Amino acid sequence: MKKIISLVGARPNFIKIAPLHKAFRSLHPEIDHKICHTGQHFDENMSKIFFDELELPRPDFYLGISGGSHTSQTSRIMIELEKVIQDEQPDLLIVPGDVNSTLAGSLVASKMGIPLAHVESGLRSFDRNMPEEINRMVTDILADYLFVSEESGLINLKKEGIPDEKVFFVGNIMIDSLVSYLPKAKESNILNSMGLEEGRYILGTFHRPSNVDARVHLEGLFNMLNELAAERKLVFPIHPRTRKNMESFALIHTLHPNILLTDPIGYVDFLSLILHSELVITDSGGIQEETTWLGIPCITVRNNTERPITTKIGTNILAGTDFENVKKHAFHILSGNRPTGKVPELWDGKTAERIVTIIHNQL
Repeated sequence: MKKIISLVGARPNFIKIAPLHKAFRSLHPEIDHKICHTGQHFDENMSKIFFDELELPRPDFYLGISGGSHTSQTSRIMIELEKVIQDEQPDLLIVPGDVNSTLAGSLVASKMGIPLAHVESGLRSFDRNMPEEINRMVTDILADYLFVSEESGLINLKKEGIPDEKVFFVGNIMIDSLVSYLPKAKESNILNSMGLEEGRYILGTFHRPSNVDARVHLEGLFNMLNELAAERKLVFPIHPRTRKNMESFALIHTLHPNILLTDPIGYVDFLSLILHSELVITDSGGIQEETTWLGIPCITVRNNTERPITTKIGTNILAGTDFENVKKHAFHILSGNRPTGKVPELWDGKTAERIVTIIHNQL
């Protein structure tokens, strides 16, 4: 029996590994697929919600590594993961995305001679100030199987000299989860519980250091949101990092009453909030993809995106970090000028099946 370990560390990883785990179980039950949770983004309640909602089993291994600097966190994950790999001797390690857990897993697998698969390979922001960019680049150099979600990934890997035989264009695995849980999202009661009218509110999420770590930027962000909230209710599930900074800068009392601050929200309810929103404003990566598939207008408050297909054919507008420009785009959309888009190639809910089939045939 072949043994495979998938490494998860942050909530977006759960969304990517859940369909993969189900595909292994249904298509190739003879493969022993295990899940290792590093604990990188660990909130006991939220992790439980995500694992329960996504119907993931309790992780086979939990490393309990959270907090610390990027270097400290990565090194501690490596030390603990090495023990798991040593004991289990898997035939393959799968790492999704671009978080520190991804980098740590890639380095350990490489050092220990374990084949490595990278799900969501080839994405590039071309901004090396982003820790995620370094994680992506190193992981792709080390990976034996590079599973690509969009056309730009194929182009980037070709330019970086990755051999074609290692690269597989399989589509976007996050969309697998979206397709699977959309019926539940449509039945969610989250709008009623928050007093929201369908298609008449804005959803906002912000956690990037460039937007929330400096007081001047966070104040600018909230000033912009306050102006928008004068026109629409604005739901703001607040990232722990953003809340901490907002409290330390004493900004929480400056918010417009139409801004609905909430704790982080479970996957199905959050999907429902995206689905029924008039506009999403974010600095997240995955949300750009979800809004594009759902046809919901999205403004990305960043100077770059590693997911250019969402701006090329999707509904995503890359507005930069000039909040006046963000506000201009937002009011343009709220006045009825919705961007239209198309669903990218192979974003069809069957990416996990393609990945599992390739892995089975290769192993």
